[in-house]
Amino acid sequence: MIGSFFRRAHLPDGGAPQRGGLSLMLLVAALPLFSGCKKPAEAPAMGAPEVTVMTVLNRDTPVTFEFTAQTQSSHEVQIRARVDGFLDKRTYIEGDIVKAGQTMFLMDRKPFEAALETAKGQLAQQQARLQVAKANLARVRPLAAQNALSKKDLDDAIGNEQQAAAAVLAAQGQVETAQLNLSYTTIISPLNGLSSFARQQDGSYVTAAATGLLTYVYQLDPMWVNFSVSENELLRYRDQINAGQLRFPKDNEFVVSVVLADGSVFPNLGRINFTNPAFSTETGTFLVRAVFANPKGTLRPGQFVRARVAGATRPNAILVPQRAVLQGAKSHFVWVVGKDSKAQQRVVEVGDWHGDDWFITDGLKAGERVVVDGAVRVVANMPLKIVGSVANKSAETKPASGKQTPASPKYGSAAGQ
Repeated sequence: MIGSFFRRAHLPDGGAPQRGGLSLMLLVAALPLFSGCKKPAEAPAMGAPEVTVMTVLNRDTPVTFEFTAQTQSSHEVQIRARVDGFLDKRTYIEGDIVKAGQTMFLMDRKPFEAALETAKGQLAQQQARLQVAKANLARVRPLAAQNALSKKDLDDAIGNEQQAAAAVLAAQGQVETAQLNLSYTTIISPLNGLSSFARQQDGSYVTAAATGLLTYVYQLDPMWVNFSVSENELLRYRDQINAGQLRFPKDNEFVVSVVLADGSVFPNLGRINFTNPAFSTETGTFLVRAVFANPKGTLRPGQFVRARVAGATRPNAILVPQRAVLQGAKSHFVWVVGKDSKAQQRVVEVGDWHGDDWFITDGLKAGERVVVDGAVRVVANMPLKIVGSVANKSAETKPASGKQTPASPKYGSAAGQ
């Protein structure tokens, strides 16, 4: 094409160049420009990524297990009517704290007072009969000794005296029963605790069997906190103990704290005082109960809380921040800094979380340096620019000493799990 333009630009007659000649000159002038555009631009050199690192340490690290829990009164009492009758008056304020011996309900006393008087009258009759029988026996004995009366007369007198004495005992029992029924018309609280609402109103006729439930009283101090441990969790703990990755405190003296719904922590510590030996057939879990001193009544029955069980230790554990652990196609891995400050990928086996950290059960050893911040920009065998170090939390954590005690240790000790 260029030759064609050239031929058209130089005509044999020596005339002025045509349009083709002008185009040729423009094309020739532009060739250096086109050749310059075809030269590839040089990519800027990539610098070493800036990272922070942490030196791996293995230390005995206290661990805490957290469970969903619910509070329960350590002594929940039904306040019931023990006799049939009319409910005269409720004498307590619903929802208030009641004291042991405080009157809560009054029933109509008149029928029971009348029954007591009747029983006392029957007792007096039987006592009079006994006196007559004793006097008769006193007269018969000397006469029978002189053979003035028959042996049968003496036996009859003795039998009458004994029957009269037995009748007196029965009448005394009726009097005591009537007195007891009369005392039941005043219904008191057997303990200090929080009262519930009244199930029966004033003027209701209550029967001990059917409608005798009047209210509840809940003891607040101490308070129980119940939580469940699943079968899978228990088996996992046992496997870790057998593998030397977990150690429970001596005599299983765990210390329990409670986190309330708003995130605040209940000030008193508790201890486990009961573990159900059998798994629930419905849920596949077994019940664990902790007891807490609750003198101010902060905890109320039925609250949903979080139970944190402390006292266990992971011996020679390695903790790595979660942001340092990356997820590969088949496994987790971290970037380890070699002696030449180059990155090396290391496959690791992760365990449980511990706050913002991760327990590493295999793949790392003490003294190695792991990339923490900037790990996502690292490429294998790439030189690294270390701009800072991250403190190892396991170095700042003291092993569990087991010296923590609840506010009132009298409420029990840990039960074996």
